[in-house]
Amino acid sequence: MSLYLLRRALGAVLVLLVISVVIYATFYVAPGDPAKLACGPRCNPEQLRQVREQLSLDDPVYLQYWHFLQGIFAGHDYSTGTGVMHCDAPCFGLSYQNDQQVTELIAQRLPATVSLAAGAMVLTLLLGIGTGLLSVVRRGGVIERALTWLTLAGIATPVFISGLALLMIFCAYLEWLPFPSYVALTDDPEQWAWNMLLPWVALALLESSKYARMTRSSMLETLAEDHVRTFRAYGVSERAIVGKHALRGAVAPVIAMAAVDFGAMVGGTTLTETMFGLPGVGQLLVRSVQTVDLPVVVAIVMVIGAAVVVANIIGDVLHAAADRRVALR
Repeated sequence: MSLYLLRRALGAVLVLLVISVVIYATFYVAPGDPAKLACGPRCNPEQLRQVREQLSLDDPVYLQYWHFLQGIFAGHDYSTGTGVMHCDAPCFGLSYQNDQQVTELIAQRLPATVSLAAGAMVLTLLLGIGTGLLSVVRRGGVIERALTWLTLAGIATPVFISGLALLMIFCAYLEWLPFPSYVALTDDPEQWAWNMLLPWVALALLESSKYARMTRSSMLETLAEDHVRTFRAYGVSERAIVGKHALRGAVAPVIAMAAVDFGAMVGGTTLTETMFGLPGVGQLLVRSVQTVDLPVVVAIVMVIGAAVVVANIIGDVLHAAADRRVALR
């Protein structure tokens, strides 16, 4: 197990390094003037010169990339013309259009995105695994066919359709819930949960459908294995076979996929955040792309890539913990 973890950690470091090279080359080395993109359309020549100096664009490319990595791991000092400003690690530079450090901008938006992704993932697993398990227990009957059609409908329904329907039903018509307005967990946990409930459900309805189908197929595959037939031959009840033996093997790949999807949700919930007015990283990314705020765009893409890689490692570890055979491969 330790060797398996070491291999996965080294592989993750290599992947993150490759991601950083690709991102830096795409945004800073590609044809065009990165200083103009970072500074914005209203930048005067003096500001443009200062931005070019802060980004080290007059240095060779390898030194520019080294300064970029150095800022992430050790921080960076920036000349403001009248003094020196220090940016603590991880430093992704300055947002010249917001006159603020990029790390601070992302840190302000990250709690809303993590709240959305974490709550939606919990609901997704509950709905997905529960629905898949029920369809296996009731296989061959009306319930299984109904659940199959429901999961297909969930996959085919975009989140903006389900989100709009939830807002109309529960906020406008029934008035059971307030229109979502993000409240920080540390400020008021109860209001945080009530305001996040509809965004969680809207995202979970879409995501849980594929987990239900995956759980069902994994369960049916596990139930067809030889050791399960042996349990049946010894008279073990179907409930015990499904609940104790088949479920553990079937849920292992589901857990691995959930960890990866959670990492992807950190940067893939832009539509949900926009629909429910959540001040998350997705909205910040859209706004930064519209205003061509290059340092913010680069930082968010890096954060999303790192989140996916780290989540992938966590998923592999959880998969190996649930199925010891994985760590031996």
